[in-house]
Amino acid sequence: MKVINVGLLGFGTIGTGVVKVFQHNADLLKQRLGASVNLVKIADLDITTDRGVEIEEGILTTDVEEVISHPDIDIVIELIGGYEPAKRFLLQAIANGKHVVTANKALMAVHGQEIIDAAAKAGVAVMYEAAVGGGIPVISPIKESLCANRFSSVLGILNGTCNYILSKMTDHGSEFSDVLKEAQQLGYAEADPTFDIEGVDTAHKIALLSALCFGTKVDFNQVYIEGISNIDAVDISFAKQMGYKIKLLAIGKNHGNQIEVRVHPTMIPADDQLAEVDGAFNAVRLTGDFVGPTLLYGSGAGMEPTASAVMGDVMAISRDLISGARVRVPIMGYCEEAVQSLPIQPMSEIISHYYLHFKSLDQPGVLAKIAGCLGEHNISIQSMIQPERHDADCVPIVLMTHAAKEADVVRALKEIETFDITRQTPRLIRVEHDLG
Repeated sequence: MKVINVGLLGFGTIGTGVVKVFQHNADLLKQRLGASVNLVKIADLDITTDRGVEIEEGILTTDVEEVISHPDIDIVIELIGGYEPAKRFLLQAIANGKHVVTANKALMAVHGQEIIDAAAKAGVAVMYEAAVGGGIPVISPIKESLCANRFSSVLGILNGTCNYILSKMTDHGSEFSDVLKEAQQLGYAEADPTFDIEGVDTAHKIALLSALCFGTKVDFNQVYIEGISNIDAVDISFAKQMGYKIKLLAIGKNHGNQIEVRVHPTMIPADDQLAEVDGAFNAVRLTGDFVGPTLLYGSGAGMEPTASAVMGDVMAISRDLISGARVRVPIMGYCEEAVQSLPIQPMSEIISHYYLHFKSLDQPGVLAKIAGCLGEHNISIQSMIQPERHDADCVPIVLMTHAAKEADVVRALKEIETFDITRQTPRLIRVEHDLG
């Protein structure tokens, strides 16, 4: 029986999950593959901490070279995370003829092209299903099951920390800072949650998904990123009254000659399927020209779901090795010569509906002055609510606009902010109705 040998870089939470798969499901892997898949080396700086799994003597090492230069290892799994030294180790492994599986969305989103070029030169595979959506199969369906479709959009709730926080705020009326502390205590949020709550983690994922769906290179530096730290319970309450929920939404849209790739808090209709994705769960909605809208939903993070995705990639590469097909599916889903370089539409040109929240003096003519300024900038009002005031001399004014250009809205709000009738910076949240 053929044997596929695997080496692992990184023995943290996900690495421990991968080891558990090898130990608990070894017979299942053999039955599905018709070959043995063996974990022969694990490299990590810390090989003394008890991870709750037993490792045979000789497998653990602190020397990365014992994995990436091992003559018998066919596949290297990278679970270190971050840019360096993960990139250097991956490039070394590729140069040594190793196939690679990674869960590193940041590395693939920012330095993916360099890794793809190196893999093409070496004739090896790079797979990264676990980089997006944890245990949800997303990347493989785009590259294989749904590859006969031209995708017009990809939308996602892609960060469990943010979704947990917003869900709690929605359900209980809690403030952001209180729920963040709770999420940290429960292990849903890191001690330093910046990458999650400021949208960077989500942006890495939508950059990858947009590249895969639209067959284009995506410059991560051009992706618009806005996190959830400025969302408060008042805005969530107003959203409810207007029939919406607020989610940190990852948005990729294909306009033919350019694409949208952006991440920001978004109000979506409360009866939409994406609005019903709560807690730490993730979801991705793909819209193809033949399949139509397809929703993929599940656990977006965690030891076992992510390990499941990693091992799915290991099994896919193993099948190719057994059949003699070294790289059967292009790394980014398109043949390299077909990949385009579509520009990302500037945020100033985005067309959206907008939720606008003003805190103004309670006096005659205030609403007329605000509405007049919006009208001068080509922004029309769709609906309005004016709740009871909570301050002695101020009243909230909440508006929903018709579709407008971002640049016009930003200019109008800057002008309104200078009025002596306003008492705080106007709040803006974009609204998505057309979700595929």
